[in-house]
Amino acid sequence: MFDNSKPITYTVDVPDVVHAVEFSPFEWSSKLIGVGTSSRVSVGICRFQEEDREIDGLEYEHLRDFHHGIRVTALAWSPETSLAVIPKILRFCTGGSDHKLRLISSDLKNDDSVKIIDGHTDYINAVTFDPSKGDQLASVSDDHTCRVWDTDGTQRICLPLGSPGMSVCWHRDDHMKPIMSLDCGHTPLLSADWCLVDSLKVGAVVGTELHLFDTSMSSRPVERRSVHSDGGCLVKWAKNNEHLVATTGAPACQVKVINAKSNQIPVSSGLQISSGLSWHYRLPIVVVGGDRKLHFWSIDNT
Repeated sequence: MFDNSKPITYTVDVPDVVHAVEFSPFEWSSKLIGVGTSSRVSVGICRFQEEDREIDGLEYEHLRDFHHGIRVTALAWSPETSLAVIPKILRFCTGGSDHKLRLISSDLKNDDSVKIIDGHTDYINAVTFDPSKGDQLASVSDDHTCRVWDTDGTQRICLPLGSPGMSVCWHRDDHMKPIMSLDCGHTPLLSADWCLVDSLKVGAVVGTELHLFDTSMSSRPVERRSVHSDGGCLVKWAKNNEHLVATTGAPACQVKVINAKSNQIPVSSGLQISSGLSWHYRLPIVVVGGDRKLHFWSIDNT
C-alpha cells in the first residue's frame, strides 16, 4: 500500500463493487454521476462545498437504480440528459459483459426504456456519445473494432483495428473530422483521452508510461514520464484544467494525478480495488470506484 500524498477528500458508500463510474461531462448535467456494478447502474447527484459554501463537504443524493442484470464494462452520458426540463430526461449508454450496448432512458418517474444494441462479439471497453447532439455513439471492443451507431441501433461505421479497442473519445470541435494518427512507439496502449480545455492535446498510458501529445506539433509524444511501474490502465484529463492528468495502474491499484505544468504529483494513492476514473466537469475533483465505495480527491487547481 502506498502512502497518500493527498488523502481521499470524500467517500460515498455504494451497494456493490464498482466497475465503472462517470460524472456527466456536460455543463447542464454536471452534478450527475453514474455508477456501474455487477448488476445495476446507480445514478445520483453530487453537490460539493467547492461550488456551494452552504454544503459541508459532499452531499450525495441517490436518484435511481437501473437493473442491468450483468456486469457493466463501460458507461457514458448522453448530452440530451437534463434535469432542468419537464419531463426530466436521463439518458446514458452502457457496455455489458454480454458484449451488448444498452441505451437507457428515463424520466425518473414511470417512463423507462432500454434499447439493446447488438453487434460486438467480445467485451466492450469504452463507449461515448457525439457531444453535439447525442444522436450517435461510438464503442470499442476486444473484437478489434470501433463501431459508430445511431441511437436507434443502426450501425453506421465499423472500423477494423489492429488490436483490441481500449478507449474511444469524440472530438468536441471537429467531431467528424479525422485529424492524425499518433505514434506511441511501443505497446501496450491501454487508454487515451482528449484534453477538453485544449483539444490539440492528447494523453495516453502506454506500458508503464504517460505520453502527452500536442497534435499541432508532432505525431510523437512531446513528453513521456514513468507513472506506474507494473503498467498503466486508464488516463483522463481534468475537464477544467489543461495541466491536470489522472491515471490508474499497478501495483496496488494506484491512482495518480500529475500536474504537467509544475511536474508535481498531488495524488499518489493505493487502493485495495480501483475501477473507473472520471473528472467533474467544472471542479478539479476526480473520482475512482472501489470496493463498495466511491473515492473523491479535490485537487488544488493551479
